[in-house]
Amino acid sequence: MERGAIDVADLSGPFDLQATVESGQSYLWNRADGRTYEELHAHGGDEWYETVVAPIPGVSDELVPLRARQVGGVRDGTIEWEASTDAVPLLTHLLRLDDDLDAIRDSMPALPLLERAYDRYQGMRLVRDPTFPCLVSFICSAQMRVARIHGMQRRLRERYGDAIELDGETYHAFPTPTQLADRSESELRDLSLGYRAPYVRRTAEMVASGEADPREAADVPYEEARESLTRFVGVGDKVADCVALFSLGFLEAVPLDTWINTTIEEYYPDCDRGSYAETSRAIRERFGGTYAGYAQTYVFHHLRAGGE
Repeated sequence: MERGAIDVADLSGPFDLQATVESGQSYLWNRADGRTYEELHAHGGDEWYETVVAPIPGVSDELVPLRARQVGGVRDGTIEWEASTDAVPLLTHLLRLDDDLDAIRDSMPALPLLERAYDRYQGMRLVRDPTFPCLVSFICSAQMRVARIHGMQRRLRERYGDAIELDGETYHAFPTPTQLADRSESELRDLSLGYRAPYVRRTAEMVASGEADPREAADVPYEEARESLTRFVGVGDKVADCVALFSLGFLEAVPLDTWINTTIEEYYPDCDRGSYAETSRAIRERFGGTYAGYAQTYVFHHLRAGGE
């Protein structure tokens, strides 16, 4: 096992691990104390978080069990890590530690709601999750609270994912497309996936067979990428936008979920254009264009935790 640390002061801008992994972007990290997504106002904690990272082209070619926690402040703290290999490239990739968050914040429009959200959750970064687990996570997100979405993904890992050890502890990777495609709809329903079970199974079959690859969407312009992702069963525009934003790096994407639609209704009603595509373009422009997905994520986390 290897251990190390990253000084937050060496990053371009602040960082908050808890806000980043417990803000509804990712469902692939478990808090070691078992309390993932119990807190609405999640930020600034120093708990250990655990995951297993599948091979990432250009970053890692192995399955890596990884633990991380943050001690200290969002500008002068330390990210401590333990893993089976050097975790700095993995953490940099997964948690977007290479983003210049100060510059991104400076480029955002001067909207009072956005400024309140940023001030409350300084250091929250977008994630860069592996694409297939991200796709399955958000297929499971329909009509679900974040804690229940996380529970579904945890059960999928524990039941069907490969087991791997780190320092005497066993962790589970997210199931591969083939591992999920081999499951019956009934088996997936037993993990509380409900009506989402056939969507997950069919999407896994599409990826496992080579019929479609969600990573291909990264190579086309943003709105084409969103359309490409809707090929998968159970994926509409909102889910496609989540995958585009939280996995494929389209930082301009603004998923129009319940919270953002409410935001538009209460704060920016002129952005409601009647259709998903046109409303998405309008709120994307209002949130600053290039980094509108950052603005969306701050607003989502702020309002979901009771902010105004």
